[in-house]
Amino acid sequence: MTNNINNINNNNNIYRVADLPQNRPTHFELSPAPAIITALVDHLDLLELRKLSFSGELRASGHSDWTLEARLGATVVQPCIVTLDPVTTRIETNVVRRFLLVMPEVGEALEEIEMPEDDNADLLGSHIDIGLVLHETLALNLPIYPRVNNAKLAESVFSEPGKQAMTDEDTRPFARLATLRDKLEQESEK
Repeated sequence: MTNNINNINNNNNIYRVADLPQNRPTHFELSPAPAIITALVDHLDLLELRKLSFSGELRASGHSDWTLEARLGATVVQPCIVTLDPVTTRIETNVVRRFLLVMPEVGEALEEIEMPEDDNADLLGSHIDIGLVLHETLALNLPIYPRVNNAKLAESVFSEPGKQAMTDEDTRPFARLATLRDKLEQESEK
């Protein structure tokens, strides 16, 4: 990776919690610089990243917790999982993150650990990193298997020399029974 993803964590994207006003929301709007876009492209294995925007607000929630509500917009280009051709996807998603001074307790025994009810909760530290939230949100919303329309895998057939290769059709349920049926029909016609 040529660019370090930590470049997204510049001072404009990190808010010191002690400096945030308790009585009004703090608005933010990120339009990352080209170096940050390049770092995200490298880190997320994208071909291209365009029209990236992340805007919203941070506001106090109770005496010690904070809530981030934002909107992420991005156009991503990824390689198709079948053909490696570029696949363009527009991502538009709302983001809600809660930064809690005290996280809810989980069971003490390993067998009792479950997924927390609020998967948008993070432990509150001394700073809230908006750039990190952007990075995580983008990564979580990327298509897992980008695919060009009508892309199909070609059938690959491999075998040892001198033997008949097994095809995808041979692995289907009842394929052997169908072959046996056809063979029996041919013998009965003779």
